[in-house]
Amino acid sequence: MGSDAGCVDPQQVGSNDTIYSLRQVVDSLTDQDPGTGKIVPWLAKSWDINADATTFTFHLRSGVTFSDGSPLTAQVVKDNFDAVPDLGALGTLAQGYLSGLQNTEVVDPQTVRVKFKEPNAQFLQATSTHSLGIESSASVQKSPQEKCSKGVIGSGPFVLKSYVQNRSVNLAKRTKYAWGSSLWTKKGEAYLDKLVFKVVPEAGVRTGSLQSGQVDAIGSVGKADETALKRGQVDLKARANPGAVFNLGLNNSRPLLKDPKVRQAILFAIDRQQIVDAVFPTGTKPATSILAHTTPDYADLGADLAFDEAKAKSLLTSAGWKAGGDGIRSKNGATLRLTVTWFANAATNQPALELIQQQLKAVGVDVVLKEQQISQLAPTLQAGDFDAAWGNITRADPDILRSQYSTQLANFYRLPTSGLDSALTEQTATTDSDKRRQLVERAQKLIVRNAYTVPVVELQTQLGVAKKVHDLDFDASSRIQLHDTWIG
Repeated sequence: MGSDAGCVDPQQVGSNDTIYSLRQVVDSLTDQDPGTGKIVPWLAKSWDINADATTFTFHLRSGVTFSDGSPLTAQVVKDNFDAVPDLGALGTLAQGYLSGLQNTEVVDPQTVRVKFKEPNAQFLQATSTHSLGIESSASVQKSPQEKCSKGVIGSGPFVLKSYVQNRSVNLAKRTKYAWGSSLWTKKGEAYLDKLVFKVVPEAGVRTGSLQSGQVDAIGSVGKADETALKRGQVDLKARANPGAVFNLGLNNSRPLLKDPKVRQAILFAIDRQQIVDAVFPTGTKPATSILAHTTPDYADLGADLAFDEAKAKSLLTSAGWKAGGDGIRSKNGATLRLTVTWFANAATNQPALELIQQQLKAVGVDVVLKEQQISQLAPTLQAGDFDAAWGNITRADPDILRSQYSTQLANFYRLPTSGLDSALTEQTATTDSDKRRQLVERAQKLIVRNAYTVPVVELQTQLGVAKKVHDLDFDASSRIQLHDTWIG
Protein backbone atom coordinates (compact mmCIF):
# COMPACT_ATOMS: atom_id res chain seq x y z
CA MET A 1 0.00 0.00 0.00
CA GLY A 2 1.11 3.58 -0.61
CA SER A 3 0.18 5.12 2.75
CA ASP A 4 -1.05 4.58 6.29
CA ALA A 5 -3.78 6.63 7.98
CA GLY A 6 -2.19 6.18 11.41
CA CYS A 7 -5.26 4.44 12.84
CA VAL A 8 -6.46 0.83 12.97
CA ASP A 9 -10.09 1.34 13.99
CA PRO A 10 -12.41 0.73 11.01
CA GLN A 11 -14.98 3.14 12.43
CA GLN A 12 -12.46 5.99 12.34
CA VAL A 13 -10.67 5.66 8.99
CA GLY A 14 -11.56 7.03 5.57
CA SER A 15 -8.34 6.41 3.64
CA ASN A 16 -8.61 3.68 0.98
CA ASP A 17 -5.15 2.24 1.64
CA THR A 18 -5.97 1.61 5.29
CA ILE A 19 -9.52 0.38 4.67
CA TYR A 20 -8.17 -2.48 2.55
CA SER A 21 -6.75 -4.16 5.67
CA LEU A 22 -9.27 -3.09 8.31
CA ARG A 23 -12.32 -4.15 6.25
CA GLN A 24 -11.19 -7.75 6.88
CA VAL A 25 -11.42 -7.41 10.69
CA VAL A 26 -15.07 -6.40 11.07
CA ASP A 27 -18.35 -7.68 9.68
CA SER A 28 -21.30 -5.38 8.97
CA LEU A 29 -25.02 -5.82 9.49
CA THR A 30 -25.52 -5.87 5.71
CA ASP A 31 -23.53 -6.01 2.48
CA GLN A 32 -24.04 -4.28 -0.89
CA ASP A 33 -23.97 -5.99 -4.26
CA PRO A 34 -21.43 -4.08 -6.43
CA GLY A 35 -23.33 -4.93 -9.60
CA THR A 36 -26.86 -3.93 -8.59
CA GLY A 37 -26.39 -1.75 -5.50
CA LYS A 38 -28.86 -4.02 -3.68
CA ILE A 39 -28.45 -4.43 0.09
CA VAL A 40 -28.15 -8.09 1.16
CA PRO A 41 -27.77 -10.03 4.46
CA TRP A 42 -24.55 -10.35 6.46
CA LEU A 43 -24.71 -10.25 10.28
CA ALA A 44 -28.38 -9.40 9.95
CA LYS A 45 -30.33 -12.22 8.29
CA SER A 46 -33.30 -9.90 7.61
CA TRP A 47 -34.69 -6.45 8.45
CA ASP A 48 -37.88 -4.43 8.47
CA ILE A 49 -38.21 -0.74 7.62
CA ASN A 50 -41.31 1.30 8.42
CA ALA A 51 -43.12 3.34 5.73
CA ASP A 52 -41.34 6.66 6.36
CA ALA A 53 -37.86 5.18 6.91
CA THR A 54 -37.55 6.31 10.52
CA THR A 55 -37.38 2.85 12.10
CA PHE A 56 -35.12 -0.04 11.07
CA THR A 57 -35.44 -3.42 12.81
CA PHE A 58 -32.61 -5.92 12.29
CA HIS A 59 -32.91 -9.66 13.01
CA LEU A 60 -29.40 -10.93 13.81
CA ARG A 61 -27.85 -14.25 12.89
CA SER A 62 -27.32 -16.58 15.81
CA GLY A 63 -23.98 -18.16 16.68
CA VAL A 64 -21.80 -15.18 15.69
CA THR A 65 -18.88 -14.46 18.02
CA PHE A 66 -16.11 -11.89 18.21
CA SER A 67 -12.48 -12.97 18.29
CA ASP A 68 -12.44 -12.55 22.09
CA GLY A 69 -15.20 -15.21 22.29
CA SER A 70 -18.03 -12.83 23.20
CA PRO A 71 -21.32 -13.28 21.29
CA LEU A 72 -22.96 -10.89 18.86
CA THR A 73 -26.20 -9.64 20.45
CA ALA A 74 -28.61 -6.77 19.95
CA GLN A 75 -26.98 -5.10 22.97
CA VAL A 76 -23.57 -5.13 21.22
CA VAL A 77 -25.07 -3.40 18.15
CA LYS A 78 -26.71 -0.84 20.44
CA ASP A 79 -23.38 -0.26 22.24
CA ASN A 80 -21.66 0.36 18.88
CA PHE A 81 -24.22 2.86 17.60
CA ASP A 82 -24.51 4.65 20.95
CA ALA A 83 -20.73 5.20 21.01
CA VAL A 84 -20.39 6.65 17.50
CA PRO A 85 -21.11 10.30 18.51
CA ASP A 86 -18.14 10.10 20.92
CA LEU A 87 -15.61 8.98 18.28
CA GLY A 88 -14.47 12.58 17.79
CA ALA A 89 -12.70 14.12 14.82
CA LEU A 90 -11.89 10.87 13.02
CA GLY A 91 -15.40 9.44 13.26
CA THR A 92 -17.14 11.82 10.88
CA LEU A 93 -18.22 9.16 8.35
CA ALA A 94 -19.91 6.98 10.97
CA GLN A 95 -21.35 10.03 12.69
CA GLY A 96 -22.88 11.25 9.43
CA TYR A 97 -24.52 7.87 8.83
CA LEU A 98 -26.14 8.02 12.28
CA SER A 99 -27.02 11.71 12.35
CA GLY A 100 -30.52 12.28 13.68
CA LEU A 101 -30.45 9.04 15.69
CA GLN A 102 -33.20 9.01 18.31
CA ASN A 103 -32.32 5.73 20.02
CA THR A 104 -31.26 2.13 19.52
CA GLU A 105 -33.49 -0.35 21.30
CA VAL A 106 -32.87 -3.99 22.27
CA VAL A 107 -36.10 -5.78 21.36
CA ASP A 108 -34.73 -9.19 22.33
CA PRO A 109 -31.22 -10.72 22.37
CA GLN A 110 -31.19 -11.13 18.56
CA THR A 111 -33.37 -8.19 17.49
CA VAL A 112 -32.29 -4.54 17.48
CA ARG A 113 -34.40 -1.54 16.50
CA VAL A 114 -32.82 1.72 15.33
CA LYS A 115 -35.03 4.82 15.39
CA PHE A 116 -34.34 8.21 13.82
CA LYS A 117 -35.97 11.56 14.55
CA GLU A 118 -36.50 12.16 10.82
CA PRO A 119 -36.79 9.88 7.78
CA ASN A 120 -33.37 8.46 6.94
CA ALA A 121 -33.45 6.47 3.69
CA GLN A 122 -29.65 6.30 3.46
CA PHE A 123 -29.22 4.34 6.69
CA LEU A 124 -29.69 0.83 5.28
CA GLN A 125 -26.78 1.29 2.87
CA ALA A 126 -24.75 2.80 5.69
CA THR A 127 -25.02 -0.47 7.62
CA SER A 128 -23.05 -2.17 4.82
CA THR A 129 -20.00 0.10 5.24
CA HIS A 130 -16.79 -0.47 7.18
CA SER A 131 -17.57 2.72 9.13
CA LEU A 132 -20.47 0.96 10.86
CA GLY A 133 -18.63 -2.36 11.11
CA ILE A 134 -19.59 -4.03 14.38
CA GLU A 135 -16.98 -4.21 17.13
CA SER A 136 -17.09 -6.08 20.43
CA SER A 137 -18.50 -4.31 23.48
CA ALA A 138 -15.02 -4.43 25.05
CA SER A 139 -13.63 -2.47 22.08
CA VAL A 140 -16.48 0.01 22.12
CA GLN A 141 -15.69 0.88 25.75
CA LYS A 142 -12.13 1.93 24.88
CA SER A 143 -11.26 5.51 24.01
CA PRO A 144 -11.14 6.45 20.31
CA GLN A 145 -7.41 7.08 20.68
CA GLU A 146 -6.76 3.63 22.14
CA LYS A 147 -8.82 1.95 19.40
CA CYS A 148 -6.83 3.89 16.80
CA SER A 149 -3.42 2.91 18.12
CA LYS A 150 -4.09 -0.68 19.24
CA GLY A 151 -6.97 -1.84 17.06
CA VAL A 152 -10.30 -3.44 17.85
CA ILE A 153 -11.92 -6.83 18.37
CA GLY A 154 -14.20 -7.68 15.46
CA SER A 155 -16.17 -10.71 14.30
CA GLY A 156 -14.56 -10.63 10.85
CA PRO A 157 -12.72 -13.40 8.97
CA PHE A 158 -9.32 -12.02 10.01
CA VAL A 159 -7.84 -10.76 13.30
CA LEU A 160 -5.35 -7.92 13.78
CA LYS A 161 -2.06 -9.40 15.03
CA SER A 162 0.28 -6.41 14.85
CA TYR A 163 0.46 -2.84 13.63
CA VAL A 164 3.55 -0.68 13.14
CA GLN A 165 2.56 2.82 12.04
CA ASN A 166 3.74 3.73 8.52
CA ARG A 167 5.24 0.25 8.11
CA SER A 168 2.83 -2.67 8.26
CA VAL A 169 -0.50 -4.20 9.27
CA ASN A 170 -0.50 -7.94 9.97
CA LEU A 171 -3.68 -10.03 10.10
CA ALA A 172 -4.28 -13.73 10.85
CA LYS A 173 -7.17 -15.96 9.79
CA ARG A 174 -10.01 -16.31 12.28
CA THR A 175 -10.52 -20.01 12.91
CA LYS A 176 -14.08 -21.39 12.99
CA TYR A 177 -15.43 -18.28 11.22
CA ALA A 178 -18.87 -19.19 9.82
CA TRP A 179 -21.02 -16.09 9.24
CA GLY A 180 -19.82 -14.37 6.09
CA SER A 181 -21.71 -12.09 3.73
CA SER A 182 -24.35 -13.67 1.52
CA LEU A 183 -22.34 -12.36 -1.46
CA TRP A 184 -19.30 -14.53 -0.70
CA THR A 185 -18.82 -17.78 -2.58
CA LYS A 186 -16.81 -19.59 0.10
CA LYS A 187 -18.53 -20.67 3.30
CA GLY A 188 -16.73 -20.85 6.63
CA GLU A 189 -13.15 -19.76 7.21
CA ALA A 190 -11.12 -17.70 4.73
CA TYR A 191 -8.65 -19.53 2.46
CA LEU A 192 -5.60 -17.45 3.40
CA ASP A 193 -3.81 -18.05 6.71
CA LYS A 194 -2.47 -14.53 7.01
CA LEU A 195 -2.47 -11.13 5.33
CA VAL A 196 0.49 -8.75 5.42
CA PHE A 197 -0.01 -5.14 4.31
CA LYS A 198 3.28 -3.29 3.80
CA VAL A 199 3.39 0.51 3.54
CA VAL A 200 5.59 1.45 0.56
CA PRO A 201 5.13 5.11 -0.51
CA GLU A 202 7.16 4.89 -3.76
CA ALA A 203 5.17 3.58 -6.75
CA GLY A 204 8.27 2.23 -8.47
CA VAL A 205 9.31 0.26 -5.40
CA ARG A 206 5.81 -1.22 -5.09
CA THR A 207 5.94 -2.26 -8.75
CA GLY A 208 9.38 -3.84 -8.35
CA SER A 209 8.19 -5.73 -5.27
CA LEU A 210 5.31 -7.22 -7.27
CA GLN A 211 7.46 -8.10 -10.28
CA SER A 212 10.04 -9.84 -8.10
CA GLY A 213 7.43 -11.81 -6.18
CA GLN A 214 8.11 -10.15 -2.82
CA VAL A 215 4.42 -9.21 -2.65
CA ASP A 216 1.31 -10.68 -4.30
CA ALA A 217 -0.59 -7.43 -4.94
CA ILE A 218 -0.02 -3.68 -4.90
CA GLY A 219 -2.29 -0.66 -4.59
CA SER A 220 -2.04 2.67 -6.42
CA VAL A 221 -0.34 1.38 -9.57
CA GLY A 222 1.80 4.12 -11.10
CA LYS A 223 0.80 5.16 -14.63
CA ALA A 224 4.42 4.81 -15.76
CA ASP A 225 4.48 1.19 -14.56
CA GLU A 226 1.33 -0.06 -16.33
CA THR A 227 3.03 -1.26 -19.52
CA ALA A 228 5.76 -3.18 -17.71
CA LEU A 229 3.24 -4.85 -15.40
CA LYS A 230 0.99 -5.91 -18.29
CA ARG A 231 3.93 -7.75 -19.85
CA GLY A 232 4.51 -9.80 -16.70
CA GLN A 233 2.52 -12.27 -14.65
CA VAL A 234 0.23 -9.51 -13.38
CA ASP A 235 -3.44 -8.57 -13.77
CA LEU A 236 -4.45 -4.92 -13.50
CA LYS A 237 -7.83 -4.62 -11.79
CA ALA A 238 -9.65 -1.28 -11.86
CA ARG A 239 -12.97 0.24 -10.76
CA ALA A 240 -14.01 3.85 -10.19
CA ASN A 241 -14.75 4.63 -6.56
CA PRO A 242 -18.34 5.76 -6.00
CA GLY A 243 -18.97 8.89 -3.97
CA ALA A 244 -17.44 12.35 -4.24
CA VAL A 245 -14.75 12.60 -6.94
CA PHE A 246 -11.31 14.10 -6.41
CA ASN A 247 -11.99 17.80 -6.08
CA LEU A 248 -10.69 21.10 -4.84
CA GLY A 249 -12.85 21.49 -1.75
CA LEU A 250 -13.14 25.26 -1.47
CA ASN A 251 -13.44 27.03 1.88
CA ASN A 252 -16.43 29.18 0.95
CA SER A 253 -15.92 31.43 4.00
CA ARG A 254 -12.57 32.76 2.73
CA PRO A 255 -12.99 36.35 1.43
CA LEU A 256 -11.52 35.40 -1.95
CA LEU A 257 -13.84 32.41 -2.36
CA LYS A 258 -17.05 34.05 -1.20
CA ASP A 259 -17.26 35.50 -4.73
CA PRO A 260 -19.02 32.94 -6.97
CA LYS A 261 -17.25 34.41 -10.03
CA VAL A 262 -13.86 33.49 -8.58
CA ARG A 263 -15.03 29.98 -7.70
CA GLN A 264 -16.53 29.47 -11.16
CA ALA A 265 -13.38 30.82 -12.83
CA ILE A 266 -11.34 28.17 -11.00
CA LEU A 267 -13.81 25.51 -12.15
CA PHE A 268 -13.62 26.54 -15.83
CA ALA A 269 -9.82 26.99 -15.81
CA ILE A 270 -9.14 23.31 -15.18
CA ASP A 271 -8.59 21.01 -18.15
CA ARG A 272 -9.71 17.73 -16.65
CA GLN A 273 -8.94 15.57 -19.66
CA GLN A 274 -5.35 16.82 -19.78
CA ILE A 275 -4.91 15.90 -16.10
CA VAL A 276 -6.38 12.43 -16.65
CA ASP A 277 -4.17 11.77 -19.68
CA ALA A 278 -0.99 12.98 -18.01
CA VAL A 279 -1.30 11.61 -14.50
CA PHE A 280 -3.95 8.97 -13.87
CA PRO A 281 -4.21 5.25 -14.69
CA THR A 282 -5.57 4.15 -18.06
CA GLY A 283 -9.37 4.16 -18.02
CA THR A 284 -9.72 6.95 -15.45
CA LYS A 285 -12.58 9.33 -16.25
CA PRO A 286 -12.60 13.12 -15.82
CA ALA A 287 -15.22 14.31 -13.35
CA THR A 288 -18.63 14.85 -14.94
CA SER A 289 -20.32 15.71 -11.63
CA ILE A 290 -19.36 15.93 -7.98
CA LEU A 291 -20.42 12.25 -7.87
CA ALA A 292 -18.55 9.49 -9.69
CA HIS A 293 -20.48 7.59 -12.36
CA THR A 294 -20.50 4.42 -10.23
CA THR A 295 -22.62 6.15 -7.57
CA PRO A 296 -26.37 5.43 -7.50
CA ASP A 297 -28.36 8.46 -8.80
CA TYR A 298 -25.31 10.07 -10.45
CA ALA A 299 -26.25 12.78 -12.99
CA ASP A 300 -24.03 13.61 -15.99
CA LEU A 301 -23.12 17.32 -15.72
CA GLY A 302 -20.12 17.11 -18.04
CA ALA A 303 -21.28 20.19 -20.01
CA ASP A 304 -21.13 22.27 -16.81
CA LEU A 305 -17.55 21.16 -16.20
CA ALA A 306 -16.15 21.79 -19.69
CA PHE A 307 -12.73 23.43 -19.82
CA ASP A 308 -13.08 27.10 -20.92
CA GLU A 309 -9.99 29.24 -20.31
CA ALA A 310 -11.50 32.33 -21.96
CA LYS A 311 -14.57 32.14 -19.74
CA ALA A 312 -12.39 31.78 -16.64
CA LYS A 313 -10.41 34.91 -17.57
CA SER A 314 -13.59 36.84 -18.32
CA LEU A 315 -15.12 35.95 -14.94
CA LEU A 316 -12.00 37.07 -13.07
CA THR A 317 -11.82 40.33 -15.03
CA SER A 318 -15.49 41.08 -14.32
CA ALA A 319 -14.83 40.39 -10.63
CA GLY A 320 -12.18 43.13 -10.66
CA TRP A 321 -9.03 41.01 -10.78
CA LYS A 322 -6.50 42.51 -13.22
CA ALA A 323 -3.44 40.75 -14.63
CA GLY A 324 -0.02 42.11 -13.68
CA GLY A 325 3.27 41.97 -15.54
CA ASP A 326 3.88 38.39 -14.39
CA GLY A 327 0.38 37.34 -15.45
CA ILE A 328 -0.87 36.93 -11.87
CA ARG A 329 -3.95 38.98 -11.10
CA SER A 330 -4.43 41.43 -8.26
CA LYS A 331 -7.19 43.62 -6.84
CA ASN A 332 -6.90 46.52 -4.40
CA GLY A 333 -3.29 45.55 -3.70
CA ALA A 334 -4.10 41.91 -2.95
CA THR A 335 -2.70 39.04 -5.05
CA LEU A 336 -5.05 36.38 -6.42
CA ARG A 337 -3.42 33.55 -4.47
CA LEU A 338 -4.94 30.19 -3.52
CA THR A 339 -3.25 27.75 -1.13
CA VAL A 340 -4.23 24.15 -1.84
CA THR A 341 -3.70 21.73 1.05
CA TRP A 342 -3.08 18.14 0.07
CA PHE A 343 -2.23 14.87 1.76
CA ALA A 344 0.25 12.15 0.80
CA ASN A 345 -2.25 9.28 0.49
CA ALA A 346 -2.14 8.78 -3.29
CA ALA A 347 0.79 8.90 -5.71
CA THR A 348 -1.29 10.91 -8.20
CA ASN A 349 -1.98 13.80 -5.80
CA GLN A 350 1.18 15.83 -6.30
CA PRO A 351 1.50 15.55 -10.12
CA ALA A 352 -2.23 16.29 -10.56
CA LEU A 353 -2.00 19.37 -8.38
CA GLU A 354 1.17 20.60 -10.10
CA LEU A 355 -0.72 20.46 -13.39
CA ILE A 356 -3.70 22.29 -11.85
CA GLN A 357 -1.20 24.85 -10.57
CA GLN A 358 -0.02 25.47 -14.16
CA GLN A 359 -3.56 25.62 -15.54
CA LEU A 360 -4.70 28.17 -12.95
CA LYS A 361 -1.57 30.25 -13.48
CA ALA A 362 -2.59 30.53 -17.14
CA VAL A 363 -5.70 32.49 -16.09
CA GLY A 364 -3.88 34.57 -13.47
CA VAL A 365 -4.29 32.57 -10.24
CA ASP A 366 -1.18 31.95 -8.14
CA VAL A 367 -1.53 28.49 -6.53
CA VAL A 368 0.59 27.49 -3.54
CA LEU A 369 0.69 23.76 -2.75
CA LYS A 370 0.85 22.79 0.92
CA GLU A 371 1.51 19.13 1.78
CA GLN A 372 0.38 17.62 5.08
CA GLN A 373 0.36 14.12 6.57
CA ILE A 374 -2.85 12.12 6.07
CA SER A 375 -3.34 12.10 9.86
CA GLN A 376 -3.87 15.88 9.66
CA LEU A 377 -6.81 15.63 7.23
CA ALA A 378 -9.64 15.60 9.78
CA PRO A 379 -8.14 18.28 12.09
CA THR A 380 -7.44 20.57 9.11
CA LEU A 381 -10.98 20.30 7.77
CA GLN A 382 -12.53 20.70 11.21
CA ALA A 383 -10.52 23.84 11.95
CA GLY A 384 -11.28 25.35 8.55
CA ASP A 385 -7.59 26.15 8.26
CA PHE A 386 -7.37 25.98 4.44
CA ASP A 387 -8.30 27.79 1.24
CA ALA A 388 -8.84 24.61 -0.74
CA ALA A 389 -8.31 20.96 0.20
CA TRP A 390 -7.66 18.23 -2.37
CA GLY A 391 -9.43 14.95 -1.77
CA ASN A 392 -12.29 12.59 -2.44
CA ILE A 393 -14.66 10.55 -0.28
CA THR A 394 -15.93 7.12 -1.17
CA ARG A 395 -19.47 5.91 -0.58
CA ALA A 396 -21.84 3.88 -2.74
CA ASP A 397 -24.79 6.09 -1.87
CA PRO A 398 -25.55 9.69 -2.95
CA ASP A 399 -26.15 10.71 0.67
CA ILE A 400 -22.40 11.33 0.74
CA LEU A 401 -23.38 14.78 -0.59
CA ARG A 402 -25.36 15.53 2.57
CA SER A 403 -22.54 14.47 4.89
CA GLN A 404 -20.10 16.62 2.91
CA TYR A 405 -22.11 19.71 1.96
CA SER A 406 -25.11 20.16 4.26
CA THR A 407 -24.72 23.22 6.47
CA GLN A 408 -26.64 21.30 9.15
CA LEU A 409 -23.80 18.78 9.58
CA ALA A 410 -20.01 19.24 9.80
CA ASN A 411 -19.96 21.76 6.89
CA PHE A 412 -16.18 21.53 6.50
CA TYR A 413 -16.29 23.70 3.38
CA ARG A 414 -18.22 26.48 5.12
CA LEU A 415 -21.03 26.66 2.58
CA PRO A 416 -23.71 29.32 3.13
CA THR A 417 -27.25 28.24 3.95
CA SER A 418 -29.12 27.80 0.67
CA GLY A 419 -31.64 25.71 -1.24
CA LEU A 420 -29.01 22.99 -1.38
CA ASP A 421 -29.79 22.16 2.25
CA SER A 422 -33.43 21.36 1.53
CA ALA A 423 -32.54 19.16 -1.47
CA LEU A 424 -30.02 17.21 0.64
CA THR A 425 -32.43 16.85 3.57
CA GLU A 426 -35.38 15.81 1.40
CA GLN A 427 -33.43 13.14 -0.54
CA THR A 428 -32.75 11.22 2.65
CA ALA A 429 -36.35 11.64 3.81
CA THR A 430 -38.01 9.92 0.85
CA THR A 431 -38.48 6.23 0.21
CA ASP A 432 -39.65 6.98 -3.36
CA SER A 433 -36.66 6.08 -5.57
CA ASP A 434 -37.72 8.36 -8.47
CA LYS A 435 -38.23 11.34 -6.18
CA ARG A 436 -34.92 10.69 -4.47
CA ARG A 437 -33.10 10.57 -7.82
CA GLN A 438 -34.60 13.95 -8.82
CA LEU A 439 -33.54 15.52 -5.52
CA VAL A 440 -30.02 14.10 -5.78
CA GLU A 441 -29.75 15.46 -9.33
CA ARG A 442 -30.85 18.89 -8.10
CA ALA A 443 -28.22 18.80 -5.37
CA GLN A 444 -25.48 17.89 -7.86
CA LYS A 445 -26.49 20.79 -10.12
CA LEU A 446 -26.48 23.28 -7.22
CA ILE A 447 -23.04 22.16 -6.05
CA VAL A 448 -21.48 22.23 -9.53
CA ARG A 449 -23.13 25.37 -10.92
CA ASN A 450 -22.38 27.40 -7.78
CA ALA A 451 -18.84 25.95 -7.76
CA TYR A 452 -19.07 25.30 -4.03
CA THR A 453 -16.38 22.77 -4.83
CA VAL A 454 -14.41 22.09 -8.02
CA PRO A 455 -14.75 18.48 -9.27
CA VAL A 456 -11.67 17.31 -11.19
CA VAL A 457 -11.29 13.56 -11.70
CA GLU A 458 -12.84 10.29 -10.59
CA LEU A 459 -10.71 8.13 -8.34
CA GLN A 460 -10.14 4.87 -10.15
CA THR A 461 -8.84 2.25 -7.81
CA GLN A 462 -6.27 0.22 -9.70
CA LEU A 463 -4.55 -2.78 -8.19
CA GLY A 464 -1.71 -4.83 -9.59
CA VAL A 465 -2.35 -8.48 -8.73
CA ALA A 466 -0.13 -11.48 -9.43
CA LYS A 467 -1.82 -14.00 -11.75
CA LYS A 468 -1.47 -16.70 -9.08
CA VAL A 469 -3.93 -14.71 -6.90
CA HIS A 470 -7.56 -15.65 -7.51
CA ASP A 471 -10.93 -14.10 -6.57
CA LEU A 472 -9.58 -10.78 -5.40
CA ASP A 473 -12.51 -8.57 -6.37
CA PHE A 474 -13.90 -5.13 -5.64
CA ASP A 475 -16.88 -4.57 -3.35
CA ALA A 476 -19.54 -1.91 -3.96
CA SER A 477 -17.23 0.79 -2.59
CA SER A 478 -14.34 -0.28 -4.86
CA ARG A 479 -12.45 -1.67 -1.89
CA ILE A 480 -11.54 -5.33 -1.46
CA GLN A 481 -12.89 -8.25 0.53
CA LEU A 482 -10.29 -10.99 0.98
CA HIS A 483 -12.34 -13.82 2.51
CA ASP A 484 -12.77 -15.56 -0.86
CA THR A 485 -9.25 -14.84 -2.13
CA TRP A 486 -6.79 -17.70 -2.65
CA ILE A 487 -3.33 -18.31 -4.10
CA GLY A 488 -2.40 -21.21 -6.35
